[in-house]
Amino acid sequence: MRSLARLAQRNYDLVILGGGITGACVARDAALRGLRVALVEKRDFCSATSAASSKLIHGGLRYLKNFELGLVRESLRERRLWELHAPHLVYPLPMLLPVYAGAAGSSLAELRVGLTLYDLLSWDRNRLPDPDQRLPAHRTLKPAEVLAAEPSLRAEGLKGGAVLHDCQMFSPERLELECLLSAAAAGAELVNYAEAVGFVREGARVVGAKIEGRLPGDGSVELRAPVVVNATGPWADLMLETLGSEPLTQLVRSKGIHIITRKLTREYALMMAAGTGHFFVLPWRDHALIGTTDEVYAGHPDAFRVTEADIAGLLATVNRFYPAAELRREDVLHSYGGLRPLVDDGPQSGSYQKSRRAEVCDHGKTDGVPGLVSAIGGKWTTSRALAEKVVDVALRLLGRPRAPCTTDRTPLPGGAIGNFRAFVAGLQARHPGLPGPLLHHLGRNYGARAGEVLALIQAEPTLGAPLRPGLPECGAEIVHASRAEWAIELGDAVLRRTGLGQLGDPGLRALEAAARLMGGARGWDRAEQVRQVDRVLDRYASAA
Repeated sequence: MRSLARLAQRNYDLVILGGGITGACVARDAALRGLRVALVEKRDFCSATSAASSKLIHGGLRYLKNFELGLVRESLRERRLWELHAPHLVYPLPMLLPVYAGAAGSSLAELRVGLTLYDLLSWDRNRLPDPDQRLPAHRTLKPAEVLAAEPSLRAEGLKGGAVLHDCQMFSPERLELECLLSAAAAGAELVNYAEAVGFVREGARVVGAKIEGRLPGDGSVELRAPVVVNATGPWADLMLETLGSEPLTQLVRSKGIHIITRKLTREYALMMAAGTGHFFVLPWRDHALIGTTDEVYAGHPDAFRVTEADIAGLLATVNRFYPAAELRREDVLHSYGGLRPLVDDGPQSGSYQKSRRAEVCDHGKTDGVPGLVSAIGGKWTTSRALAEKVVDVALRLLGRPRAPCTTDRTPLPGGAIGNFRAFVAGLQARHPGLPGPLLHHLGRNYGARAGEVLALIQAEPTLGAPLRPGLPECGAEIVHASRAEWAIELGDAVLRRTGLGQLGDPGLRALEAAARLMGGARGWDRAEQVRQVDRVLDRYASAA
């Protein structure tokens, strides 16, 4: 049972502020190395930057232009580890890169050199036991071959192109959840809706964090530990400002917007040049996921919203450089966005040119504040590697021997499935009375943990019915999210633990059904169920 007061009475080695993917990976790594860990998140886990991604696990081909070979190599190594340890959620994605005359980066020769280097840097990419997870080397295409692969592309000015393979994650929210479940199984205490509002100090040293619960009855507590990790992403510098002095590390916040529309492509994802930048058209859940923008955001991160101007700007870019899309505002089923925290590493004018490198800052060395470590910047793909560096620093500060990191060889809770197709076939053989699409969906979302949801359906068959016709999400997933996956609000369940609301508003009937199921698990009366539905509907209201 949730109790901040109970947590405050315990002793920890590490208190982690921030429940995005960085904090989740730090908690997992630290707990697996035997540290006593508490993590707090002011909203829901994976509800901000970590959820607002393009759903790619990738090496970062464009980083080669900045000669960031170390970052690309690290990303490609980490890509393989995500495939290895979460094959139900991370899988190969073929990408088509058309090259047009006059476009930025329109040299086919440069593209071939870059892709060859990309392949060389990913020399170990196919050290995987499952052949379905292996990634072919790139291949270049003539114009006719590009158009045969994707006939919707414009033929005028087409010089050729290439196909490369990176990886897609089916659900960033569920991939992070797997990290949190692994951390909890190793003993970490994880609490959402609990906001860090300052640090506990003894002289110059940080010895804990002040926490204000955001749920009725929570109150305020202090969580104490010899080392505190600031993993608050776009809020990291604001958290440091509570120390009362300006930190040495400065952030740039980059705004990234995505839209979901009807399906636009055949087999391939598209990576399209757009002026000095690029955008993706990614196949996802039989729809198109389009993004992302990359602009400096100067406001307070709490005030960030996707605006109609953001959506209109992205639509205009897509229609200009991919005219066959012919997208209109009414084609946008859903939009989402987030802020990338980038290390301010120079005078570049825009965020697109800034590095996606991560920085681990020991504030005892940089700011004279012992006991505080910040993890700043980075990217989804390299979050496990960043966490390893953070925990290495924490062990040094704790005066502990450097226990070896094991997250590079430890499957995530749902990941021990072997070949995904064979795993789903096994589910179908064991549950012949359930629809194949439902079992495929549960296999994709839960992997080896699918049996936990299937047990609920076996006990109550009505929980296997779709919450909305045409979508695979079922009632058992809502119940499971409430009981076993830290879902506190209806939005947690329909937007992050399941994909019910990720393709846009699923409709009042589906939300009311989900609220009734969640209300049964959480003790909501009818009035609270209505309030929860209204909060989710507010998320879909058009931005002003």
